[in-house]
Amino acid sequence: MKNIAKRINVNRRIRAKEVRLIDQDGNQLGVVPLTKALETAESHGLDLVEVAPNVSPPVCRIMDFGRYKYQQNKKLQEAKKRQSTSQVKEIKIRPMTGEHDLQVKMRHIKRFLDNRDKVKVSIMFRGRELAHTDLGAAVLQRVAEETSEFAVVEQGARREGRIMFMVLAPK
Repeated sequence: MKNIAKRINVNRRIRAKEVRLIDQDGNQLGVVPLTKALETAESHGLDLVEVAPNVSPPVCRIMDFGRYKYQQNKKLQEAKKRQSTSQVKEIKIRPMTGEHDLQVKMRHIKRFLDNRDKVKVSIMFRGRELAHTDLGAAVLQRVAEETSEFAVVEQGARREGRIMFMVLAPK
């Protein structure tokens, strides 16, 4: 929030000779010399804040700068709240994983998807299992079918070395 205070010119930091002045009620008072604008702001007990520095003459508004900074900070916090962050969670399975263990993994996948996270389902092959990658593909296909009501397959089954994986995203 301190960055906003550094970027915005207030009171004596304003360098223009003339400014387009807006009072605290939002009424335009026209183009006035900077000294007169500063006097007007001081007479009301408020600050002169440069709101549009890139136009000629710059637009300045009479307002309470502390309150303005507070409102900007609130807007920033609200924007951060609404920002969604999703992670990629990984579930590791073996081609010969038992039925009960697979159901436990499915519950974990459902929980991750309910939290709006993506899920990478990996099948690790060891030794002679590499000759039977069709078993791994069948397990991934089953996972995709069982999660189809609340997930969509973002990346289909791919194999890289000893690992076959797919990525599921929440619907």
